[in-house]
Amino acid sequence: MKKTYQVLFVAVGLITLCLPPQAQAADVLGKYLSSFDYEERMDMKATSRDVIQWLIEDKAVLVDIRFKEEQALWGFDFAKKIPLAELPSRLKELPKDKIIVTACPHNDRANLARVYLVTQGYNAKYLTDGMRGLMDLLRGDNAKAVYEALKRK
Repeated sequence: MKKTYQVLFVAVGLITLCLPPQAQAADVLGKYLSSFDYEERMDMKATSRDVIQWLIEDKAVLVDIRFKEEQALWGFDFAKKIPLAELPSRLKELPKDKIIVTACPHNDRANLARVYLVTQGYNAKYLTDGMRGLMDLLRGDNAKAVYEALKRK
């Protein structure tokens, strides 16, 4: 009986290795979705205030996942610029020991990027108020305080 289980285990492993990458990716996404609950629904979100605090404490990396053309016109110097389409090929640029916060003007692409990062083993969140909300927060005295805090890091 034990031998049968060993053979079965090896066979399943070999079949998994032979699956096309799309099937393996669908399996990872399927596992993530089937474990999605209310706690994850809350944990996946980060406000601009959260992100600023985490950046000051060096606990997070903000990733601007907009198109290159958008990034060229405006953005934040303290954000890592990785367009969504380049994310799979540039994963190694992101640390696994920090919170990765994905951002775009609203949150559609940021949420796609977040789900991908989570399925790749990252602790990822998306910026709920988007880059426009972050820009609105970083005005006047707030901008000065954040600038000085980030400069001290």
